[in-house]
Amino acid sequence: MAAFIRVLSRLSPWAILPPGTGQNHGARSDCANHTTRDADRSIIHAMSSNPDNFLSRLGNRIDRFWQRVTEGLEISVLWSQFVAEARASYSLYTHDVDWAALERESGFKRFLKTLSAFFWAMITKLSPARRVFLLIALVLAVLSTMQVRVNGPGGAQPQNSPAGLQLIAVGALVFLLALELADRVTMKRDLEIAREIQQWLVPDVPPHVPGVDIAFASRPANTVGGDYYDAFVPDAGKAPAEASRLLLVVADVAGKSVPAALLMATFQASLRTLAATPIPLDKLAEGMNHYACAHSLNGRRFTTAFFAELDPSTRALTYIRAGHDCPFLRRASGELQRLEVGDLPLGIDAGAQFHTGSVALASGDLLFIFTDGLVEAVNARDEEYGEARVMEVLRKSAGATAEAVLREMMAALESFVGQARQHDDVTCLVLRVL
Repeated sequence: MAAFIRVLSRLSPWAILPPGTGQNHGARSDCANHTTRDADRSIIHAMSSNPDNFLSRLGNRIDRFWQRVTEGLEISVLWSQFVAEARASYSLYTHDVDWAALERESGFKRFLKTLSAFFWAMITKLSPARRVFLLIALVLAVLSTMQVRVNGPGGAQPQNSPAGLQLIAVGALVFLLALELADRVTMKRDLEIAREIQQWLVPDVPPHVPGVDIAFASRPANTVGGDYYDAFVPDAGKAPAEASRLLLVVADVAGKSVPAALLMATFQASLRTLAATPIPLDKLAEGMNHYACAHSLNGRRFTTAFFAELDPSTRALTYIRAGHDCPFLRRASGELQRLEVGDLPLGIDAGAQFHTGSVALASGDLLFIFTDGLVEAVNARDEEYGEARVMEVLRKSAGATAEAVLREMMAALESFVGQARQHDDVTCLVLRVL
C-alpha cells in the first residue's frame, strides 16, 4: 500500500497527501532521493498513525473530483447522454456522405470509400491549418507504433520507435482538442448572451386579465430557438384589467438555432408594431405575411403561426391559423375539439388571404396551443410523442389550473423522451377560462 501511495504522490502529491506532507516537491536537487525517502516515511507515518482518517480524506477527494467531472449525474444518465450525442454527431457527419454513390460499390472497395467519405466529412469541419496539424499528428501516431531494424553485433534487431514520438503525437492531438474546445466555449458564451436577449423578447409572466388563467413555456432544442409565444393587451395605455381584447400568438420559424432565432426576433418587432394599431386580426396576419415574404429567402424561411384575439367580456375568441398545428380546445364537459380553420404559413405567398375562425368560450374551457416540436418529439426507440398523448394529458387534467396543465404536459413529455436528444423547439401556451 505504501508503494502504491508513493507512486500516486509522485504523480500528484498535493492532491493526496495530508496537509503539510510532501509539499516541497518542487525543490529537487542532488538530495532528491533523500527527500523522496522522507516523503515516503511521512506517508507511511500518516497512514500508520491514523489510516482510517487518511483513507477517508483520500476517498473524499476522489469523490469530489468525480462529482465535479460528472456534475453529480448517474452512470446510466451519462451513458444515455453519450449515446444521444454520438447519434447526433453521426447524423452531422453522415449528412455530407453521398450514400447513393456508395451503394453502387461492393466489397472491400465500398468499405474503403465509406472510410474515405467519413474522413473527409470530419476533416472538412476543421480550418485548413488545423487539418494539416491533425494529419501530422496522425502520421506521428502511426510511426510511433512501427518497429525499425537496427544493425548490431548480432545482426539486424527489431527496435521500437522512440517513446518521444508517441508523446509528441498525443500532445499534438490534445493541443488540437484544446483549440476546438476554446472555439466551442467562445461560441457557447456568445449563444448564452443571445439566449438572454431572446428571453427579453417574450414575456416572463402572463398578463393578469380578469376571467382567464394563462401559462406558457418554451424549450429550445439548442441554446437559442425559432419558436415564439406572446400574450398581451394590444390596446395602448390600457391596463390588462381594463382590456377589451387579449392577443395570443404562438409561432414557429422554419429551422432551428441562430438563423431561426434572428427571424423570430424580427417577427416579434413586427408583431408588436402592427398590434399597436387598431386593425382587425386578418389585417394583422396580412401585415405579418408581407414582412415574412420579404425575409423568407424565396419561401425557404417560412413561419407557421396561430393568432387569437379574445374579448374577456364576451369570451368570444377569433383566430387565424397560418399553417400552424391545430390547437386543442377542451370543453368543461371534457369534450376535445380542434381549431381547424387555417391557411398557408407566413412567408410563402405575399398575396395570401387569411380567413378567421371563431368560437365561444365558457367557464372551465381550456385552450392548448403548441408547436410541432411537442408532437414530433421522439424517444430512444424513435417513437413520436404524438397527438394522442397530448389529448390524454388534457383529459386527465380536467379542472386543473393553466400552470398545472402546462407542468403536467412538460413532465409527460420529459418522461417519454428520456435522455434522447431534442430535435426541435417545444413551445406551449395554455389559456383557461375561469
